[in-house]
Amino acid sequence: MAPRLDHVGLDVSDYDASKAFYDQALAPLGMRLMMEPIELIGGYGDDFPFFWIAQRQRGADSGVHLAFRVEDRETVDAFHAAALAAGGKDNGEPGLREIYHPHYYGAFVLDPDGNNVEAVCHTPAT
Repeated sequence: MAPRLDHVGLDVSDYDASKAFYDQALAPLGMRLMMEPIELIGGYGDDFPFFWIAQRQRGADSGVHLAFRVEDRETVDAFHAAALAAGGKDNGEPGLREIYHPHYYGAFVLDPDGNNVEAVCHTPAT
């Protein structure tokens, strides 16, 4: 299976105001706040959190977070290596991110414009 979009995230200037906005605006779409794994980060969806908001770091430019779902952890590793070789900046080496769930294996890079791009595998290691 080819990679597909797994989730997207937006930086927001005021997490509480944005949370109140999205709580109300997304309700007619059947979406709700599903998890806040750490302070000032929230994931919305219906059965899977695929839209995220996060408090923008002080002094940082606004950015976008895109995550591509892949079938295995080796592809996550290959993505990270290729992105770094292409000039991306490491923003989280390949590894488990159990804060999301026990099998969340992802890697993060910043593209030339500072957007956070991720490859993620949700299946257990084989």
